Amino acid sequence: MSRTRAHVFVSGRVQGVYYRATTRERAQKRGVDGWVRNLDDGRVEAVFEGPEDDVDAMVEFCHEGSDRANVTDVAVEYGEPEGIDGFEVRW
Repeated sequence: MSRTRAHVFVSGRVQGVYYRATTRERAQKRGVDGWVRNLDDGRVEAVFEGPEDDVDAMVEFCHEGSDRANVTDVAVEYGEPEGIDGFEVRW
């Protein structure tokens, strides 16, 4: 199966609302590798690597996020996977 990589920046009320934890749970359930972290400017940044359908599903999830999130924008760039193994919340 073909693997892809998505680098995502999510804007809105996405910090302090369990966005990162929910993203990690979703990615692990789908078997998607990568990471997620808060940025100083209030956005969340994430990288997803895995089968194209699963990565696309994670990008779609980013438009909603956790129950308490209010997403206003999602910017995504696709590229070649870098071989990340596992999924983590970065600090």
